Amino acid sequence: MNLTPDEYVNQLFQEDDLLLKVKEAIRSNDMPEVSVAPAYGRLLTFLAKTSRAEAVLEIGVLGGYSGICLARGLEEGGTLTSLELKEEYAAMARGHLEEGGFGDKVEYRIGPAAASLEQLEQEGRTFDFFFIDADKENYPVYLDYAIRLARPGAVIVGDNCFLRGRTLNPDKQGPAVLAVRRFNEQIASDPRLVTTMLPDYDGLALAWVK
Repeated sequence: MNLTPDEYVNQLFQEDDLLLKVKEAIRSNDMPEVSVAPAYGRLLTFLAKTSRAEAVLEIGVLGGYSGICLARGLEEGGTLTSLELKEEYAAMARGHLEEGGFGDKVEYRIGPAAASLEQLEQEGRTFDFFFIDADKENYPVYLDYAIRLARPGAVIVGDNCFLRGRTLNPDKQGPAVLAVRRFNEQIASDPRLVTTMLPDYDGLALAWVK
């Protein structure tokens, strides 16, 4: 039987021991098993590296899988600021980032991400790379803050823009679906952005801030 494209690519770009450990910790702690795919993680590292990211903002942490991938793409001396609702998730992620040698590069803010974003704005913080992968009903809010906190030339990456096909189904009208549709429409039309969307990995939005 032929492999799917995703299966083939993930065979080429296999996970290392640290990333496998993150996935096992998530599984053993009965956390949602929704970490990014191996090749997707490589893409995050690639995007952060090629954009020469010095200050990355991650919205949604889980066990630290994507945080490790983002930290691996940081410029020398770069930092990762990660927003997470649940303290226990952030604690697990912190342990994994420390194990990967990134403990001195990452800062965690616990609580609702919108409140943390407001605080970052009040502090005058800016970033040159954003990864949005959190509660879907607030995706439009997160995009708005990302644009406001962005340095010129910043990259914004948004995950799960298809919601496993629900976004594409006009019969689906739940709050998460409607919010992600608004996110998709804004990221496609906002004149402050140069954007595209990849029809892979459950829909991956990419934006460059003018």
